[in-house]
Amino acid sequence: MDLIKYVQEKYIDKKDFPSFKAGDTITVYYEIKEGQKTRTQFFKGVVIQLRGTGATKTFTIRKMSGDVGVERVFPINMPALQKIEVNREGRVRRARIYYFRNLRGKKARIKDKSFGGK
Repeated sequence: MDLIKYVQEKYIDKKDFPSFKAGDTITVYYEIKEGQKTRTQFFKGVVIQLRGTGATKTFTIRKMSGDVGVERVFPINMPALQKIEVNREGRVRRARIYYFRNLRGKKARIKDKSFGGK
């Protein structure tokens, strides 16, 4: 077990991303390779869950594309990740907000943390 931690700390470079949690709305900028070209694409949505620790940490983001919900799981140390912006801090009472998948319209709004969540 200590050997795994040693290798992760020594050889996997840690990127400096802002802290965020479930309920926050974030924008993730990541690089896409198409043949010889690379371009930056962004994915903006609500964080549904954070899972794992250290180098194996992942987070799931959900956004609505028309009427279809799209979820994407990002590893925190994915080499293609360029930056993460926290757009809004939400106030939720769960660490993993799976119930958010079933909500539609005005019910799917998450209260802002900045206004005390009232």
